[in-house]
Amino acid sequence: MTKPQTQTLFLLSFTTILVGYFMVWLPGPSAGLQLLGFEMGEWTKFFGLGVKRNWFYLPPITLALCLLFFTVEWENGRYQTWLFRGAAVVVSLLAFPALEDITDPTNWREYVSRMVAIGLVVTVAGLLTFMQKRPWRFPVSRILMVVAGLVGLILPTLIYLEVRPFASDLMRLALGYGPGFWLNIVGHTAVILLAGLQLAKKIAPPTCSG
Repeated sequence: MTKPQTQTLFLLSFTTILVGYFMVWLPGPSAGLQLLGFEMGEWTKFFGLGVKRNWFYLPPITLALCLLFFTVEWENGRYQTWLFRGAAVVVSLLAFPALEDITDPTNWREYVSRMVAIGLVVTVAGLLTFMQKRPWRFPVSRILMVVAGLVGLILPTLIYLEVRPFASDLMRLALGYGPGFWLNIVGHTAVILLAGLQLAKKIAPPTCSG
């Protein structure tokens, strides 16, 4: 697979994750109860999930980190570099809590992890901007991309599987899995595979000819 083909597949994977977050995860019986990915965390506020509810806000964080790691070898002078890194920070803000939540003296601790996650994205963007190229950066970036992909794949899936039976009992319907749920899985899985293939190719010993 050529480098342009790989980059195109990465971009398709990133797009899949983002589109999936804005599509239906919980396919309720009416339009008002067909919840999109970014609505799941707020809707489950009173389900007694505690901090685990924040797992529904992980896709924009893991996507943002993957966008940043994708640009690790790009020159700072290119407009594409600033575009991608700026887009990554903007995407991470989808996880930003409502102002009334973070100013609530009784529940603000519940939102600290989301603020830290957004801060991590901003920090990584800054580090990539000020660090010069190093030979180790590409393998490390792909390892971190695999880790981010696994987090974005596993934790939102687990929390949805935990919430779905409660939602089914509440609505007295056997609720399934919306297209956004599956797109999140497909997008993160593709990122993991692509980054893993690049990493394997990078660290594979050269073959001897002749």
